[in-house]
Amino acid sequence: MFGGGSIQLVRVFGIRIGVDVSWFFVLFLIIWSLSGFYSDLFPGDDTKAFGLAVVSALLFFLAILLHELGHAVVAIRNGIPILGIDLWMFGGVAKLGRDTDSPGVEFRVAVAGPLVTLAIAAICFGIGAALSSADTVLKGSRFEDADLSGAVAMLGYLTTVNVFVLVFNLIPGFPLDGGRIARAIAWKLTGDRYRATRFAARLGRLAGWAMVAVGGLILAGVIGWDVITGVWLIFIGIFLAQAARSAETQAAISGQIDHLRVADVMDAEPVAIPAELPLAQAEGEYFLRYGWPWFPVVDTAGRLVGVVSREAVDSVPEAVRGGRAIASVMARDDGASGLRAGLEEPLEALLAHDGLGRLGAVMAVDGDGVLRGIVTVEAVRRALRGALPA
Repeated sequence: MFGGGSIQLVRVFGIRIGVDVSWFFVLFLIIWSLSGFYSDLFPGDDTKAFGLAVVSALLFFLAILLHELGHAVVAIRNGIPILGIDLWMFGGVAKLGRDTDSPGVEFRVAVAGPLVTLAIAAICFGIGAALSSADTVLKGSRFEDADLSGAVAMLGYLTTVNVFVLVFNLIPGFPLDGGRIARAIAWKLTGDRYRATRFAARLGRLAGWAMVAVGGLILAGVIGWDVITGVWLIFIGIFLAQAARSAETQAAISGQIDHLRVADVMDAEPVAIPAELPLAQAEGEYFLRYGWPWFPVVDTAGRLVGVVSREAVDSVPEAVRGGRAIASVMARDDGASGLRAGLEEPLEALLAHDGLGRLGAVMAVDGDGVLRGIVTVEAVRRALRGALPA
């Protein structure tokens, strides 16, 4: 849905952290608005106001990142791989490598983020109250007192914005955290994951259009909030409603392909290059013969060790290709690169698989890591077309 073209910043606990281009736009807006608020604290010193605004905005997004890391850490502890975390216009998203497999796991993963945000809000409020008082922190959150110190004003802002993030995420509409919690409860009661997903997605659509309605009332002057809030509510509401509709459609499709596994749709006769094969020999026997842009690479036991592209081979001068092995230029597979999937993994898990987007295929391996087949985008599409109603 998003994050495919994000810019990688760092890796935390081995998890890729990226930012979407839209994140920079929102970062600018937050810094710009906070600079205006903080200017009352530092009359005639715009540099201090701007500096405090930058620090506040970065700490806010750090809180969003910690929220998503809460989801990610709990998911990993429950055996669910994380493809990465992306920060973007509406906050952040932790991309799970597959869906949860029980109501309990779903609940634990969903509730982890809000618990982190609650802790951050409590810590900010506690530090601010220790530096001044609880009333002063609340004034700082509303920028009501020009005599506030910069630190207390920032802590007041961080307290308020994290409480807002907490409340917003607990709205019981999928794909928000509150919607995932609702799905976990419905799943536990009905025993049917897809029925529970459709229920939570309908709640999400209802919540989204309710936001749009409130935003419209604000723009019409019926509710006395500022216009910018109304515009944001409409924007976020439309996104939430559309995301919920997509989740509902995906749940319907997933219910139809629930019986299919990776082994059911793979090409069981994959063509792979031995890692020790010289580049010159690989070029003639594989790239020129088949005309494919890349091949999986296996070791002497047939275990998947990486992928090699034609560009990588061409980057080596012809004069030395005879003495260089494929292993020297391949993109190594470390098990978390998004190149592989287990034979018994559900086909549904491939719908968000990173390898399908990057290579157009995923390597199917057995429990020992031996390459047993390749699942292409077209094979997945054929399975999905069979699941759609006529």
